[in-house]
Amino acid sequence: MQVVKESSSMRMVGESRMESIYERVRLLVSGNAVVVFTMSGCCMCHVVKQLLFGLGVGPTIVELDRDVAGKEIHALLFQLAGDGQQQPVPAVFVGGKFLGGIETVMACHINGTLVPLLKQAGALWL
Repeated sequence: MQVVKESSSMRMVGESRMESIYERVRLLVSGNAVVVFTMSGCCMCHVVKQLLFGLGVGPTIVELDRDVAGKEIHALLFQLAGDGQQQPVPAVFVGGKFLGGIETVMACHINGTLVPLLKQAGALWL
């Protein structure tokens, strides 16, 4: 078995790649009222998408398992999710800010704060 040590140039390439992934995500979420990062077979992702569609929102949807940079974006979202209790997908961004996952979106919907957030972001006009 051969052990390959990570060189500083390999780390720099990895860091550079993550910076470009971060920049891609930043541009995507800042340029769209609502962005949802999902996995195509995830039932909770489906629930969030159907809720938003039902409210009249047309979110930008990125299915990570069908995106060439999906694994890297998934890793970035895992960092955003934070405490390890929350799953990294679905990840919902509203008005350029990370709202959260299924728990947060459903809580906002139930307590009546989701629609005002969507209106403020320009995702709803009524």
